Amino acid sequence: MRKAVFLDRDGVINEVRSPRVHYVNNADDVFLLPGVAQAVQALKEAGYMVFIVTNQGGIGLGYMTTAQLHAVHRQLLLLLEKDGAVIDDIAYCPHRPGAGCLCRKPEPGMILDLAQKHRVHLPQCYTIGDRAPDTAAGRLAGTRTIRIFSGEQTDPDTNADLTAGSLLEAALLIVQEQLQEQERQAQDSSSSNS
Repeated sequence: MRKAVFLDRDGVINEVRSPRVHYVNNADDVFLLPGVAQAVQALKEAGYMVFIVTNQGGIGLGYMTTAQLHAVHRQLLLLLEKDGAVIDDIAYCPHRPGAGCLCRKPEPGMILDLAQKHRVHLPQCYTIGDRAPDTAAGRLAGTRTIRIFSGEQTDPDTNADLTAGSLLEAALLIVQEQLQEQERQAQDSSSSNS
């Protein structure tokens, strides 16, 4: 079974509610946050698949079309690939808030669907997001969770396993935890052989 990291999109990978863009409804609204490509590369090098799971209620509310969303994702993937970073798959919820679907975070539907599709072992996975619904979905799916806090956020997320200031910092935490686990396993193996 494989391991993966599930990333929220807006506020984790790309700018949102910034001086350059309010909402990401068109391809020209896509601006990567600093360190994102390096973070994705580090996760891939550590053996993780990398997925995007994103609520896109703007479709259900009529602010954007599915075609516009696909153009946004093509632009996002192009910008990442230009910097050597590859995303394995993207899942999105097109339903408006309050629609009662099973895919809109905090529900875990998108994570569970990607895990089944790609044969991912969820207890070895992480979900990274900048809002409580992101980490709630990860927890419900059975992943470890990391909450990204930007300078403007003040609401503590007591449900996240870890917190970080950026996706790059979160990726480094994951890699560090993986190295520590490998060291523990090596020590356990050598003590049982003694």
